[in-house]
Amino acid sequence: MKYLVYSIKRNLAAYICIAVAAVCFAAVFALYSLPVEAALYGAALALFFLLIVTVICVVSDHKKHTLLTRAMDSAENGELALSMPSDIIERDYWRLALLLFEENIRLKNDSAEKYSSLYEYYTVWVHQMKTPIAAMRLRLQNEDSQLSRDISAELGRIESYTDAAMCMIRLDSGVGDYAFRECEIDMLVRQAVRKFSVWFITKKLRLDYKGTDMKIVTDEKWLSFVIEQILSNALKYTPEGGCISIYTEDGCISISDTGIGIDPADLPRIFENGFTGDNGRFDKRASGIGLYLCGRICRNLGHKITAVSEKGKGTTVKIALLTKM
Repeated sequence: MKYLVYSIKRNLAAYICIAVAAVCFAAVFALYSLPVEAALYGAALALFFLLIVTVICVVSDHKKHTLLTRAMDSAENGELALSMPSDIIERDYWRLALLLFEENIRLKNDSAEKYSSLYEYYTVWVHQMKTPIAAMRLRLQNEDSQLSRDISAELGRIESYTDAAMCMIRLDSGVGDYAFRECEIDMLVRQAVRKFSVWFITKKLRLDYKGTDMKIVTDEKWLSFVIEQILSNALKYTPEGGCISIYTEDGCISISDTGIGIDPADLPRIFENGFTGDNGRFDKRASGIGLYLCGRICRNLGHKITAVSEKGKGTTVKIALLTKM
Protein backbone atom coordinates (compact mmCIF):
# COMPACT_ATOMS: atom_id res chain seq x y z
CA MET A 1 0.00 0.00 0.00
CA LYS A 2 2.80 2.40 0.85
CA TYR A 3 4.39 1.86 -2.57
CA LEU A 4 1.04 2.66 -4.26
CA VAL A 5 0.73 5.91 -2.28
CA TYR A 6 4.35 6.77 -3.06
CA SER A 7 3.85 6.05 -6.79
CA ILE A 8 0.72 8.21 -6.94
CA LYS A 9 2.49 11.08 -5.18
CA ARG A 10 5.54 10.79 -7.41
CA ASN A 11 3.44 10.73 -10.63
CA LEU A 12 0.81 13.16 -9.38
CA ALA A 13 1.57 15.66 -12.13
CA ALA A 14 0.96 13.00 -14.80
CA TYR A 15 -2.33 11.97 -13.18
CA ILE A 16 -3.46 15.59 -13.08
CA CYS A 17 -2.62 16.02 -16.77
CA ILE A 18 -4.62 12.88 -17.62
CA ALA A 19 -7.57 14.14 -15.59
CA VAL A 20 -7.44 17.55 -17.31
CA ALA A 21 -7.24 15.82 -20.70
CA ALA A 22 -10.29 13.68 -19.83
CA VAL A 23 -12.25 16.79 -18.87
CA CYS A 24 -11.25 18.49 -22.13
CA PHE A 25 -12.32 15.46 -24.17
CA ALA A 26 -15.67 15.35 -22.33
CA ALA A 27 -16.20 19.05 -23.02
CA VAL A 28 -15.41 18.62 -26.74
CA PHE A 29 -17.78 15.66 -26.99
CA ALA A 30 -20.49 17.70 -25.30
CA LEU A 31 -19.97 20.73 -27.57
CA TYR A 32 -20.24 18.63 -30.74
CA SER A 33 -23.16 16.61 -29.39
CA LEU A 34 -21.31 13.34 -29.84
CA PRO A 35 -22.56 10.15 -28.14
CA VAL A 36 -21.63 9.95 -24.47
CA GLU A 37 -20.94 6.20 -24.80
CA ALA A 38 -17.92 6.96 -27.00
CA ALA A 39 -16.49 9.31 -24.37
CA LEU A 40 -17.03 6.75 -21.60
CA TYR A 41 -15.43 4.02 -23.70
CA GLY A 42 -12.35 6.18 -24.29
CA ALA A 43 -12.19 7.07 -20.60
CA ALA A 44 -12.39 3.40 -19.65
CA LEU A 45 -9.54 2.51 -21.99
CA ALA A 46 -7.45 5.39 -20.60
CA LEU A 47 -8.19 4.25 -17.04
CA PHE A 48 -7.23 0.67 -17.90
CA PHE A 49 -3.86 1.70 -19.33
CA LEU A 50 -3.37 4.05 -16.37
CA LEU A 51 -3.86 1.15 -13.96
CA ILE A 52 -1.34 -0.96 -15.88
CA VAL A 53 1.23 1.85 -15.76
CA THR A 54 0.53 2.34 -12.02
CA VAL A 55 1.09 -1.36 -11.30
CA ILE A 56 4.35 -1.30 -13.25
CA CYS A 57 5.50 1.79 -11.28
CA VAL A 58 4.59 0.17 -7.94
CA VAL A 59 6.50 -3.03 -8.80
CA SER A 60 9.47 -0.97 -9.98
CA ASP A 61 9.47 1.16 -6.81
CA HIS A 62 9.30 -1.96 -4.61
CA LYS A 63 12.25 -3.48 -6.47
CA LYS A 64 14.29 -0.28 -6.11
CA HIS A 65 13.46 -0.09 -2.40
CA THR A 66 14.62 -3.69 -1.91
CA LEU A 67 17.88 -3.04 -3.77
CA LEU A 68 18.55 0.14 -1.77
CA THR A 69 17.83 -1.63 1.52
CA ARG A 70 20.31 -4.36 0.63
CA ALA A 71 22.83 -1.69 -0.40
CA MET A 72 22.45 0.07 2.97
CA ASP A 73 22.95 -3.22 4.82
CA SER A 74 26.06 -3.99 2.77
CA ALA A 75 27.38 -0.44 3.30
CA GLU A 76 27.45 -1.07 7.06
CA ASN A 77 29.87 -3.93 6.35
CA GLY A 78 32.15 -1.73 4.25
CA GLU A 79 30.76 -2.70 0.85
CA LEU A 80 28.45 -0.99 -1.63
CA ALA A 81 26.29 -3.59 -3.41
CA LEU A 82 24.51 -1.16 -5.71
CA SER A 83 24.46 -1.73 -9.47
CA MET A 84 24.47 1.16 -11.93
CA PRO A 85 20.88 2.12 -12.89
CA SER A 86 19.73 2.68 -16.45
CA ASP A 87 18.00 6.01 -15.79
CA ILE A 88 20.34 8.95 -16.47
CA ILE A 89 19.25 10.93 -13.37
CA GLU A 90 19.45 7.90 -11.09
CA ARG A 91 22.88 7.19 -12.54
CA ASP A 92 24.03 10.63 -11.34
CA TYR A 93 22.71 9.83 -7.86
CA TRP A 94 24.53 6.47 -8.02
CA ARG A 95 27.83 8.21 -8.83
CA LEU A 96 27.25 10.69 -5.98
CA ALA A 97 26.49 7.86 -3.53
CA LEU A 98 29.63 6.03 -4.65
CA LEU A 99 31.79 9.13 -4.12
CA LEU A 100 30.31 9.72 -0.64
CA PHE A 101 30.76 6.06 0.27
CA GLU A 102 34.41 6.06 -0.78
CA GLU A 103 35.00 9.31 1.13
CA ASN A 104 33.35 7.84 4.22
CA ILE A 105 35.58 4.74 4.02
CA ARG A 106 38.65 6.94 3.66
CA LEU A 107 37.68 9.04 6.69
CA LYS A 108 37.03 5.91 8.77
CA ASN A 109 40.41 4.48 7.84
CA ASP A 110 42.13 7.77 8.67
CA SER A 111 40.30 7.96 11.98
CA ALA A 112 41.17 4.36 12.86
CA GLU A 113 44.82 4.99 12.02
CA LYS A 114 44.90 8.13 14.18
CA TYR A 115 43.27 6.33 17.10
CA SER A 116 45.73 3.47 16.74
CA SER A 117 48.68 5.85 16.86
CA LEU A 118 47.16 7.77 19.77
CA TYR A 119 46.41 4.58 21.68
CA GLU A 120 49.97 3.33 21.24
CA TYR A 121 51.37 6.71 22.32
CA TYR A 122 49.25 6.89 25.49
CA THR A 123 50.03 3.27 26.34
CA VAL A 124 53.76 3.97 26.22
CA TRP A 125 53.28 7.30 28.00
CA VAL A 126 51.34 5.76 30.90
CA HIS A 127 53.91 3.01 31.38
CA GLN A 128 56.72 5.57 31.27
CA MET A 129 54.91 7.70 33.87
CA LYS A 130 54.36 4.75 36.19
CA THR A 131 58.07 3.97 36.32
CA PRO A 132 59.17 7.25 38.00
CA ILE A 133 56.04 7.17 40.20
CA ALA A 134 56.99 3.72 41.49
CA ALA A 135 60.60 4.84 41.97
CA MET A 136 59.51 7.90 43.98
CA ARG A 137 57.17 5.80 46.13
CA LEU A 138 60.04 3.43 46.85
CA ARG A 139 62.23 6.36 47.90
CA LEU A 140 59.49 7.64 50.22
CA GLN A 141 58.85 4.34 51.99
CA ASN A 142 61.64 4.88 54.50
CA GLU A 143 60.50 8.40 55.38
CA ASP A 144 57.65 9.36 57.67
CA SER A 145 57.17 13.09 57.63
CA GLN A 146 54.45 15.51 56.61
CA LEU A 147 56.42 16.35 53.47
CA SER A 148 56.74 12.69 52.43
CA ARG A 149 53.01 12.15 53.02
CA ASP A 150 52.15 15.22 50.96
CA ILE A 151 54.38 14.03 48.11
CA SER A 152 52.85 10.55 48.28
CA ALA A 153 49.37 12.06 48.07
CA GLU A 154 50.34 14.10 45.00
CA LEU A 155 51.87 10.98 43.43
CA GLY A 156 48.52 9.31 43.96
CA ARG A 157 46.86 12.18 42.07
CA ILE A 158 49.31 11.82 39.18
CA GLU A 159 48.72 8.07 39.02
CA SER A 160 44.96 8.61 39.06
CA TYR A 161 45.19 11.13 36.21
CA THR A 162 47.34 8.80 34.10
CA ASP A 163 44.88 5.95 34.65
CA ALA A 164 42.01 8.24 33.59
CA ALA A 165 43.90 9.26 30.44
CA MET A 166 44.49 5.64 29.52
CA CYS A 167 40.88 4.75 30.24
CA MET A 168 39.65 7.64 28.07
CA ILE A 169 41.69 6.63 25.06
CA ARG A 170 40.67 2.99 25.41
CA LEU A 171 36.98 3.78 25.54
CA ASP A 172 37.07 6.18 22.58
CA SER A 173 39.15 3.85 20.45
CA GLY A 174 36.79 0.94 21.01
CA VAL A 175 39.41 -1.13 22.82
CA GLY A 176 37.43 -2.39 25.80
CA ASP A 177 39.31 -5.63 26.60
CA TYR A 178 36.55 -6.65 29.01
CA ALA A 179 37.02 -9.94 30.86
CA PHE A 180 34.00 -10.90 32.95
CA ARG A 181 34.51 -13.27 35.85
CA GLU A 182 33.53 -13.63 39.47
CA CYS A 183 35.26 -11.21 41.81
CA GLU A 184 34.98 -10.12 45.45
CA ILE A 185 33.84 -6.56 46.11
CA ASP A 186 35.70 -6.51 49.42
CA MET A 187 39.02 -7.09 47.64
CA LEU A 188 38.36 -4.23 45.17
CA VAL A 189 37.40 -1.81 47.95
CA ARG A 190 40.42 -2.66 50.09
CA GLN A 191 42.76 -2.21 47.12
CA ALA A 192 41.31 1.25 46.48
CA VAL A 193 41.55 2.22 50.16
CA ARG A 194 45.19 1.10 50.34
CA LYS A 195 45.95 3.11 47.21
CA PHE A 196 44.62 6.30 48.82
CA SER A 197 45.70 5.52 52.39
CA VAL A 198 48.09 8.48 52.44
CA TRP A 199 45.22 10.84 51.57
CA PHE A 200 43.22 9.53 54.54
CA ILE A 201 46.18 10.11 56.85
CA THR A 202 47.14 13.52 55.44
CA LYS A 203 43.58 14.92 55.65
CA LYS A 204 42.83 13.08 58.93
CA LEU A 205 39.74 11.47 57.42
CA ARG A 206 37.85 8.65 59.12
CA LEU A 207 36.96 5.54 57.11
CA ASP A 208 33.79 3.64 57.93
CA TYR A 209 33.95 0.24 56.23
CA LYS A 210 33.19 -3.13 57.79
CA GLY A 211 33.83 -5.38 54.80
CA THR A 212 31.46 -7.45 52.70
CA ASP A 213 31.19 -10.95 51.31
CA MET A 214 29.42 -9.81 48.14
CA LYS A 215 30.56 -11.51 44.95
CA ILE A 216 29.61 -10.42 41.45
CA VAL A 217 30.39 -11.29 37.86
CA THR A 218 32.00 -8.25 36.25
CA ASP A 219 35.28 -6.95 34.88
CA GLU A 220 37.56 -6.53 37.88
CA LYS A 221 39.93 -4.00 36.31
CA TRP A 222 37.27 -1.62 35.01
CA LEU A 223 35.11 -1.78 38.14
CA SER A 224 38.23 -1.11 40.24
CA PHE A 225 38.82 2.02 38.19
CA VAL A 226 35.25 3.19 38.88
CA ILE A 227 35.57 2.61 42.63
CA GLU A 228 38.92 4.39 42.72
CA GLN A 229 37.57 7.40 40.81
CA ILE A 230 34.57 7.76 43.12
CA LEU A 231 36.76 7.37 46.21
CA SER A 232 39.21 9.90 44.78
CA ASN A 233 36.40 12.44 44.37
CA ALA A 234 35.20 11.79 47.91
CA LEU A 235 38.70 12.39 49.27
CA LYS A 236 39.14 15.49 47.15
CA TYR A 237 35.95 17.26 48.25
CA THR A 238 35.84 16.14 51.91
CA PRO A 239 37.47 18.66 54.27
CA GLU A 240 39.94 17.70 56.96
CA GLY A 241 38.46 15.67 59.80
CA GLY A 242 35.54 14.37 57.73
CA CYS A 243 34.33 10.83 57.20
CA ILE A 244 34.00 8.54 54.19
CA SER A 245 31.68 5.55 54.43
CA ILE A 246 31.69 2.53 52.13
CA TYR A 247 28.89 0.00 52.49
CA THR A 248 26.92 -2.57 50.51
CA GLU A 249 23.20 -3.28 50.63
CA ASP A 250 20.52 -4.64 48.29
CA GLY A 251 23.09 -5.59 45.67
CA CYS A 252 24.62 -2.09 45.60
CA ILE A 253 27.89 -0.58 46.74
CA SER A 254 27.73 2.99 48.03
CA ILE A 255 30.51 5.47 48.74
CA SER A 256 29.37 8.33 50.94
CA ASP A 257 31.28 11.36 52.18
CA THR A 258 30.74 14.38 54.43
CA GLY A 259 32.18 16.78 51.87
CA ILE A 260 31.01 20.00 50.28
CA GLY A 261 28.22 18.29 48.33
CA ILE A 262 26.90 19.09 44.86
CA ASP A 263 24.60 21.91 43.85
CA PRO A 264 21.11 20.53 43.04
CA ALA A 265 21.22 22.25 39.64
CA ASP A 266 24.49 20.45 38.80
CA LEU A 267 23.48 16.98 39.99
CA PRO A 268 21.70 15.83 36.77
CA ARG A 269 24.81 16.68 34.70
CA ILE A 270 27.68 15.29 36.78
CA PHE A 271 28.14 12.29 34.44
CA GLU A 272 28.52 14.50 31.36
CA ASN A 273 31.91 14.82 29.69
CA GLY A 274 33.85 17.85 30.90
CA PHE A 275 31.15 19.12 33.28
CA THR A 276 32.58 20.49 36.55
CA GLY A 277 29.73 22.69 37.73
CA ASP A 278 29.92 24.77 40.88
CA ASN A 279 32.52 22.45 42.44
CA GLY A 280 34.88 23.33 39.58
CA ARG A 281 35.37 26.67 41.32
CA PHE A 282 36.42 24.81 44.48
CA ASP A 283 39.01 22.71 42.65
CA LYS A 284 40.45 24.62 39.69
CA ARG A 285 42.17 21.42 38.48
CA ALA A 286 38.87 19.57 38.08
CA SER A 287 38.47 18.27 34.52
CA GLY A 288 34.98 16.78 34.68
CA ILE A 289 36.23 13.52 33.16
CA GLY A 290 36.31 11.14 36.15
CA LEU A 291 32.55 10.71 36.69
CA TYR A 292 31.95 10.78 32.94
CA LEU A 293 34.26 7.77 32.55
CA CYS A 294 32.56 6.06 35.49
CA GLY A 295 29.19 6.48 33.81
CA ARG A 296 30.41 5.08 30.50
CA ILE A 297 32.18 2.12 32.10
CA CYS A 298 29.16 1.23 34.26
CA ARG A 299 26.92 1.24 31.20
CA ASN A 300 29.34 -1.08 29.41
CA LEU A 301 29.50 -3.39 32.42
CA GLY A 302 25.72 -3.44 32.85
CA HIS A 303 25.80 -1.58 36.19
CA LYS A 304 23.75 1.49 37.08
CA ILE A 305 25.48 4.42 38.76
CA THR A 306 23.56 7.19 40.53
CA ALA A 307 24.35 10.01 42.94
CA VAL A 308 22.47 11.87 45.64
CA SER A 309 23.87 14.93 47.36
CA GLU A 310 23.05 17.81 49.65
CA LYS A 311 24.98 21.03 49.40
CA GLY A 312 27.35 21.39 52.34
CA LYS A 313 26.52 17.96 53.80
CA GLY A 314 28.04 15.42 51.45
CA THR A 315 27.48 13.11 48.50
CA THR A 316 26.62 9.45 48.09
CA VAL A 317 27.41 7.60 44.87
CA LYS A 318 25.70 4.26 44.43
CA ILE A 319 26.58 1.49 41.95
CA ALA A 320 23.89 -1.14 41.40
CA LEU A 321 25.60 -4.48 40.86
CA LEU A 322 24.30 -7.86 39.71
CA THR A 323 25.17 -10.13 42.61
CA LYS A 324 25.84 -13.85 42.39
CA MET A 325 23.85 -15.70 45.05
